[in-house]
This record gives sequence, structure tokens and C-alpha cells, in this order.
Amino acid sequence: MTAEAPQAPARPAEPGTDLAPMAMRRTGQSERYVLQAAALRRRQLRAAVLYGSARSWRQRQPLWPAALIGVIAVALVVAAFAVANAFEKQKQREAEEEAERNAASAIVVAAHPA
Repeated sequence: MTAEAPQAPARPAEPGTDLAPMAMRRTGQSERYVLQAAALRRRQLRAAVLYGSARSWRQRQPLWPAALIGVIAVALVVAAFAVANAFEKQKQREAEEEAERNAASAIVVAAHPA
């Protein structure tokens, strides 16, 4: 049996280096700043190309609320036309019934002169 020597705790790394790529871990602070600025600019340019004039996907508004409002507006217009058409047909029926009543009463009056 061999006794293993307890390992000394590793040196604490610089803040933020755990997440940094390997190439950036070996660079100085000023070079790291330049590389991070270049990476940020590259991400911004990629977002501009991918998402157009919005410049970022975070600023894009979802499309479904506008589509839903459009569908509701179309449904209201169609319903208004249907109600107007039904109202017009009802007026025509009432006018025809009134004409029939007047014709029937005229026939009755003509058949029985006073």
C-alpha cells in the first residue's frame, strides 16, 4: 500500500479565466481586452447580418400578435357585411309582405264596393 500525498490546492485562477478560451488564458490583460472587443464586434456583425436592420434578435417583435389582430379585424368586417346583408334582406321581405297585404286589401275592397 502506498500512501498518496495530499495534493496541494490548485492555484486560484484569475477571475473570469475559467470561461475564457485556451488562447485567451495565456495572453496578457491588454491583449485579452482587444480579443474580447474583437469577439464582441464579430458577434454584433453576425447578428446584424442574420437579423437585418433590427441589429439584434432581442429587439424583434413577435409576429403573432399582429397576425391575431389582423384576423380579428377581417372577422369583424365579414361579420359587419353579413349583418348588413341580413338587414337588407329583412327589409325586402317586410316590403314584399306589406305589398301583398296592400294588394289583398285592395282586392277585398274592389270585390265589395261600398
